[in-house]
Amino acid sequence: GHSVPTGYFETPHVNTLGSYPQITLKNVKKIFPYAVVNSITTSIGGEQSEQGANRFGKEGLTHRPDVLFIDYALNDRGIGLERAKIAWEKMIQEAMANGTKIILMTPTPDLKEDILSASSELAKHSSQIRLLAQKYQIGLVDSYRLFQEIAKTEDLKDYMAQSNHINEEGHEVVANAILDFFSLESK
Repeated sequence: GHSVPTGYFETPHVNTLGSYPQITLKNVKKIFPYAVVNSITTSIGGEQSEQGANRFGKEGLTHRPDVLFIDYALNDRGIGLERAKIAWEKMIQEAMANGTKIILMTPTPDLKEDILSASSELAKHSSQIRLLAQKYQIGLVDSYRLFQEIAKTEDLKDYMAQSNHINEEGHEVVANAILDFFSLESK
């Protein structure tokens, strides 16, 4: 992933322990206090999916994850849908070949875009990610849709550290969606 899972809030401030991967770990440990569980992030601020795909095998899969999250769409706007799709599919196929469970993440908001517009770049990337999850029959945490729902009744600024980075409340939204995903999977 990119800066959001890394824990960038208001650049250059990195709040690792307030980021959704670490909040998720804390929540999972509350439910399973005797389980040995770890959360490893190999994300790099500013990275897009082509860069991530290039280092995926030796820096991501080398940890032999049971579950792997892919979160790049916020930065993939710079490379476009076609190139992003190729990179995401490369990572998905490589992880599947290793028997790793995959959860795709739609992006968190960027206040510079209208989150309620279907023609925004993030909406287009979100749609593509949903289609990839369907195509490969893999997990999806639809953060973008959650923030769209929030935006209908609340000001998204309350969830943002800066225009393109969520704050701790925003990370809680994503972490809760991940926990909900696992709760649904166990039923």
